[in-house]
Amino acid sequence: MNFLDGHLVAENQQPLIITAAPYAPSWLPEDFPGEIPVTMEEQIQKAVDCYNAGAQVLHLHVRELDGRGSKRLSKFNELIAGVRARVPDMIIQVGGSISFAPETDGAAAKWLSDDTRHMLAELDPKPDQVTVTINTSQMNILEQFDARDIEGTSMEDPAVFNAYKEMTVPAQPGWAEEHIRRLSAAGIQSAFQCYNINSFESVERLMRRGIYKGPLVLNWVAIGGGMDQPSVYSLANFVRAVPDGAVLTVEASVLNVLPINLMGIAMGLHVRCGTEDNLWNQTRTRKMGTVEQIEQLVRIAKECSRPIATPAQAREICQIGVFYDTVEESLARNGFAPNRNGAQQGFLRKVA
Repeated sequence: MNFLDGHLVAENQQPLIITAAPYAPSWLPEDFPGEIPVTMEEQIQKAVDCYNAGAQVLHLHVRELDGRGSKRLSKFNELIAGVRARVPDMIIQVGGSISFAPETDGAAAKWLSDDTRHMLAELDPKPDQVTVTINTSQMNILEQFDARDIEGTSMEDPAVFNAYKEMTVPAQPGWAEEHIRRLSAAGIQSAFQCYNINSFESVERLMRRGIYKGPLVLNWVAIGGGMDQPSVYSLANFVRAVPDGAVLTVEASVLNVLPINLMGIAMGLHVRCGTEDNLWNQTRTRKMGTVEQIEQLVRIAKECSRPIATPAQAREICQIGVFYDTVEESLARNGFAPNRNGAQQGFLRKVA
């Protein structure tokens, strides 16, 4: 991205898009009583509350009545339908993991089979976005945690702690290509989760080969443990590679969430918050729910004179439902340099 003179001035920036992640699949309801929704009505109401607080994007996971993360597509369909009925303008972004939460105490925190994950393209009603991870990676979500972050929670159980510490994200090239094709065919936008610069570079190669032809919507995931470090150096390295036409949201974990979001607000990027990422205020003197976290970001953005996006503006910025006919158009619209004429576009492959 090119940061020209005046790029820190709010009048030169896009309205701020806030993604809410309130469903917290790695936590149990008793970790934050009254905050983590369990019944279907509670889960729908949480989306409404986040929307009313100022969030335009809902990062969606689903929970069963026993409090554990759901892996049933029928439950996803039910929640999406309920949210659509109550807040039809909200952008629904389904977490592509389906739910990495362990099914039993001490079980591995595993993502589902490739075939099951592909079925996210068949959700009805369909979401606006599904998050797509590129390149298999370690995902030790606990690496940036302090012991105080898990005090009094289910994570204090050594078996649960170890399950999340040892988690990996399966995202091999064949799976990613097929998944993107299915989502695009269904009219669902791929929201790419980029854990570092090389996962972004793989997304660019997929676009140069014609696997994905659409607006480039990205999350920079700075949670450590196989993903980027939450620091200004890692962020600067990442944004230098991202083209100006992309929509970039910054994401971190625990007490890094607010500082990274402050950087994103100042730089004209977009932000994400919620109990999936952090349960605490900055002094760890009390827990802080998703709605309160959204309200905090809205307040800070207003102090910076950065306008909050309306739902219509968020859809226009993300270009929901837009796909391109050719590789050339896709690269140009996103701000990439064009492919070299007649040249090979990656290992043993020309543009599809």
